[in-house]
Amino acid sequence: MQTVTISPKYQVVIPKAVREALRLHPGQKMHVVEYGRRIELIPERDIKELRGFLKGINTEFEREEDRL
Repeated sequence: MQTVTISPKYQVVIPKAVREALRLHPGQKMHVVEYGRRIELIPERDIKELRGFLKGINTEFEREEDRL
């Protein structure tokens, strides 16, 4: 776990290792979520990046009657 400091302008710097692992880039938007007593930053992704992420998913399951 890495530690960051909040600046007087309430800004934080995301550590380089995290930026690289999540492939973040300058100007990218983030969703900020308050969850309990913590803050979560969720990167907004381009819809093109989502193409194919469900490839190979098992679609053979029984649906409920009201969902047909």
